[in-house]
Amino acid sequence: MGARTWAVAVVSFVVSSSAQAQTPPPPQDSLPPPTQASPVPAPEAAPVVPPPVSEPPEPAATAPAESAASVEPAAPSGQTPAPADAPLVESAPENSRKFESVVVGTSETKTSGSIHILKPEKLQRYELDDPQAILQSVPGVYGRGEDGFGLRPNLGLRGVNPDRSKKVTLLEDGILFGPAPYSAPAAYYFPLMTRMQSVRVLKGPSSIQQGPQTVGGSVDLITRDIPAQESFGLDLAGGQYLYGKAHGYFGASTERAGFLIEGVHLRSNGFKEIDNSDASTGFHRNEWMAKARYRLVPDGELRQTLQLKLGYSDEGSNETYLGLSDADFAANPLRRYKASQFDHMQWHRTQAVLSHVLEGRDFAVTTSLYRHDLDRSWRKVNSFRGVSISDVLADPTSARNAIYYGVLTGELDSSTPGEAILIGPNHRVFVNQGLQSVARWTAKTGPLSHNAEFGVRYHYDSIDRRHTQDGFLMVGGELVPEGGTTQVTADNKDSTHALALHATDAIAWGPLVVTPGVRLEIIRSKSHDNLAGTVDHGSLEALMPGVGVYGAITPVLGLFAGAYRGFSPPAPGQPQAVSQEKSINYEAGARWSRRGERFEVVGFFNDYSNLTDVCTFSNGCLNDNLDRQVDAGAANIYGLEAFAEKTFRPGGGLTFPLTASYTFTRTKLLNDFRSSDPQFGNVMAGDELPYVPRHQLYASVGVEGARWGAFISTTYLASMREEAGQGEIPEGVKTGALLTFDVNANWNITRWGQLYVSGRNLLDEAVIVGRRPYGARPNAPRTLIGGFKVQL
Repeated sequence: MGARTWAVAVVSFVVSSSAQAQTPPPPQDSLPPPTQASPVPAPEAAPVVPPPVSEPPEPAATAPAESAASVEPAAPSGQTPAPADAPLVESAPENSRKFESVVVGTSETKTSGSIHILKPEKLQRYELDDPQAILQSVPGVYGRGEDGFGLRPNLGLRGVNPDRSKKVTLLEDGILFGPAPYSAPAAYYFPLMTRMQSVRVLKGPSSIQQGPQTVGGSVDLITRDIPAQESFGLDLAGGQYLYGKAHGYFGASTERAGFLIEGVHLRSNGFKEIDNSDASTGFHRNEWMAKARYRLVPDGELRQTLQLKLGYSDEGSNETYLGLSDADFAANPLRRYKASQFDHMQWHRTQAVLSHVLEGRDFAVTTSLYRHDLDRSWRKVNSFRGVSISDVLADPTSARNAIYYGVLTGELDSSTPGEAILIGPNHRVFVNQGLQSVARWTAKTGPLSHNAEFGVRYHYDSIDRRHTQDGFLMVGGELVPEGGTTQVTADNKDSTHALALHATDAIAWGPLVVTPGVRLEIIRSKSHDNLAGTVDHGSLEALMPGVGVYGAITPVLGLFAGAYRGFSPPAPGQPQAVSQEKSINYEAGARWSRRGERFEVVGFFNDYSNLTDVCTFSNGCLNDNLDRQVDAGAANIYGLEAFAEKTFRPGGGLTFPLTASYTFTRTKLLNDFRSSDPQFGNVMAGDELPYVPRHQLYASVGVEGARWGAFISTTYLASMREEAGQGEIPEGVKTGALLTFDVNANWNITRWGQLYVSGRNLLDEAVIVGRRPYGARPNAPRTLIGGFKVQL
């Protein structure tokens, strides 16, 4: 399908959908104060369902047309529904009874699927920066540690491979933010969590609304909305390892226009120490965001709003793939070998999103044009010329490996060409751009209430790789250039054009809500290898149906269940024999909820007809196998998720918020196969997947007064396999079980100022969180932080 055909399809959908869709937001002057609301832009999909009619209607959310909503309040009977840009209200306005977010048209507590929303108070409670540490409070979400800061988190949902979060659909304000979500889904960029107002995690049947990855689910990060009135905030913090944070924002609105400017600087000198060196092992990150809104037609039957969002980010980090031998880790987990002294990641990123919102009495259409560019270069130790680094660190005392180990540590000089260390920058340039439109429309047909959503997205992304490396010799404890010719290990470009469509209709009848939906992905890819002189083309169409059901037994207790088709597309340039990842996923559970309380238990079963794996540097793959996909065949992933949340209010001005979540997961590969990925190797039927913990637990308890609060949380992550296998996990191929405690206390010294202190990993636990790709690496050590916030 040519570019002209794509464009015609997109324009046709947008024009036709403007005759359907959903509602406008209330006028700007009806908005709650900015501290009470946080926008949730409309993702490329998220169906919407009104609450069962047996329930009292929830108040409609008010919000500026700043972004397209995926979490929206349901409209009371007889009123217009919430628009596609309605926000997630983070705390209830004075005239509403309680906070109630809405997903797939139903309230969060009545939706026919598993969803969790982290609201601003939860994100600010522990002042965490690491996305993995934050998201592991959600049942079904787990990760593989790497750098201790969360610069490039490895996240998985319900058993999917967590490597670089490539099997999770990642969005910011409903727009795909991965560098190249189709062509190279590894998330080498992840937004700073400190500027997020809320986070929405979707699993189950609603996953088909936000592709392309639907096997596990999606994570949508929601940024700050343009305030209804002049607003200013500043957050300054400092701590151990020269940690520093400076975060500020300023915004204002008139009747027709509004703006917001926000910036964050985050830094640390790092907690690791390079042998015989004073060099920093830390990082710095900068992120800027600007938003503008103008109401083209503020009144009348058809209202229109234009929105613009611009962003810039950059990072410099002295990060490495080189870890330690197990013996060295036991002696000093914060050590770094001399060979990694030159390792450095540098990147910068720009983003632009232009949106138009059309609103009528019972419909709303939000259309967004977006583009993201990322340019990154990571200079790091790649390998020895003569042997695998991972093999050396697995057995550093053998006769042969002892020499290579001595070179890595700087204790021995390189004496042969095979002992040269190959170091080079992997330079990659990414483009992510597209046009998407989401239309929502509500109607009644007899006793049935419908809340329908239709979405279309034309997307293009590409990755341009140029990887080079040079030999370095260890001489007198220092790396010196070998002086040979620079070797080019990769010079290629992959690109993908994708058209995605989805439709859902949440149908409510009494206490029953049935939400059928379908997603279609039409993908055309191209891979041009300049070294081999080859050009490969690929094409794929995938249809993903799904359905969810919720039944209210009482006003506070309900049962839900659903099934859908899971999908993960192959990357460009794969052999013809390689197939898409496919599964049929099921879930069923019960949810009890009322004001300030929620208890939920969900069982899930993912039945893969074809599970796939892609070889990457971060997994430990070598140049010849990089980005090659292997079909693992059939597999089963199943488990149980539990969540509890309650706030005790004994009186005396005190409240005691309590949260707990637990995840149990089992995996089983059903076919024999061989893979060049060290995580798999020679697999036998019955083996378990790597990097999936069997048990994960999170709990948090706190006490809050009128002007102060104190909280403590704990996270337990069970030991994980580092390569596929069964039975008892051998030493050397498993991570350590990790139990950590975090604390936070804050005091509002004035109406506009707050002091806070935070302790991360308070007991200073240190375990091996991963050995991929080259050796053991630790979690972050105990870190104490203090800060001051101003909000006017």
